[in-house]
Amino acid sequence: MTTLTQLKYIVAVDTYRHFAIAAEHCFVTQPTLSMQISKMEKELNVLIFDRSKHPVEPTETGVRIIEQARIILSESDRLDELVRARKGQKSGVFWLGIIPTVLPSLVPRFLRAFTRKYPEIHLRIEELQTEQIIEKLDINELDAGILSTPLFESRLVERPLYYEPFMAFVPEGHRLENEDFILNNELQSKDLILLKSGHCFRHQVLNLCRTADDSNNNDLEHFGFESGNFETIMRLAKQGFGMTLIPYLTALDLGDEDRKLVKPMEHPQPSREISIIYSKSQMKLSIIEVLAGEVKLHIPKKLLTHPEGIIPLPVK
Repeated sequence: MTTLTQLKYIVAVDTYRHFAIAAEHCFVTQPTLSMQISKMEKELNVLIFDRSKHPVEPTETGVRIIEQARIILSESDRLDELVRARKGQKSGVFWLGIIPTVLPSLVPRFLRAFTRKYPEIHLRIEELQTEQIIEKLDINELDAGILSTPLFESRLVERPLYYEPFMAFVPEGHRLENEDFILNNELQSKDLILLKSGHCFRHQVLNLCRTADDSNNNDLEHFGFESGNFETIMRLAKQGFGMTLIPYLTALDLGDEDRKLVKPMEHPQPSREISIIYSKSQMKLSIIEVLAGEVKLHIPKKLLTHPEGIIPLPVK
């Protein structure tokens, strides 16, 4: 008789396409995992995985079995969550994906308070791009995600958490260093250092540049540097390679010297909506509720609604 444990093992092998890695993620030895999968194959009289392939691949029949296994495991989890919800319990493992431009500035703000207040909730946080979060939500490998919205995905629920303004990081010697705030039409694409492709913040900045460059007739292809994190971009800016835009919370965490280089954008100040998203079939709504509430408690109050007027950094 096939067990839930065996189903978890075949799903793990399908996910990681490697028996040893799958065993590691299932917290068992590889021989144990392999033996259980072989036993399941023998009982069903089918071959689930083609072990001659590297990386290992499911057979045609195996693909169908694994799809059904994911459904069964998801429904099993839903039963557990239904019981917990009925009892008003807030406990268990909660898998959360957060995009790279949000995670470093957001998680340290709420995590310690959250874990102290809800010790029975075991939060598992993973840094992922937007597309990866959506994909993992679809196959129930995540319970929720925190990212920039709207996504226009009808199968997902979006709950806005806060609205984060864009701030200009303008180094000494730059043409705009003496400005108190930066006008959108002062942005020049050839002058900006951007995050690399795949980051939604990059696309949002590009949209601002297109608006500005439409009137300046500048070439949108002049981007000399691209990086995966704000720290590298700001270092390049200070070395004289241009300016950049950064999110408000990232600017808020800067040291005194770097904060002097941050300038607000004009009103209406460009901003991004940061939301927690989850599947419409998600059962862990009580955990999502307390998680969203805890995040909001540790965000500056002025970011909880759409920005009105220019929002500068507070003086330390």
